[in-house]
Amino acid sequence: MTDVVRVYVPATVPMLAVLRDSGSLGNGELVAHAVTPSLREWYAEGDEEELEYVAFTRAAQTALQLLHHDPAAARRRVVVSADVPAARVARESGELGTSLVRLPQTLSLKEVAAVHVDSTDAAEVVGAAVDAVEAALAGDADAQFTVDGAEDHELEWYAVSELGELI
Repeated sequence: MTDVVRVYVPATVPMLAVLRDSGSLGNGELVAHAVTPSLREWYAEGDEEELEYVAFTRAAQTALQLLHHDPAAARRRVVVSADVPAARVARESGELGTSLVRLPQTLSLKEVAAVHVDSTDAAEVVGAAVDAVEAALAGDADAQFTVDGAEDHELEWYAVSELGELI
């Protein structure tokens, strides 16, 4: 049996439409988050569930950046959870604690385990976080507070079969 890795791919609602319509996501290079050896070393006291939650949360944070660059997209963070063969996951060499990985090939709809999306009632808070995300990344503490406010909203879980209803 091939080893698989659960990856968390940051996305937007328009990206979900592409996934539904084409059966795949990405054009040969997707940024994702996963439990990496570096994350395990950084958070040594964390169990598997806690490590997965860290990677998932980071993907949701990265989704804010995608929304910042797509002003027409609904202000809802999206994370696509997928199980891909470990050989297809390129780990980033980087700082201690990183969960960042790359998928050098497209992600197939068959690999998707679930889709996580903000509820519509989170749109205002998420919209504010999207507006503040670049300043937060530049070190603005007030902007970071606004971005962190989006984390108060848990993303809802959807089965792959519900993808059409989300769009």
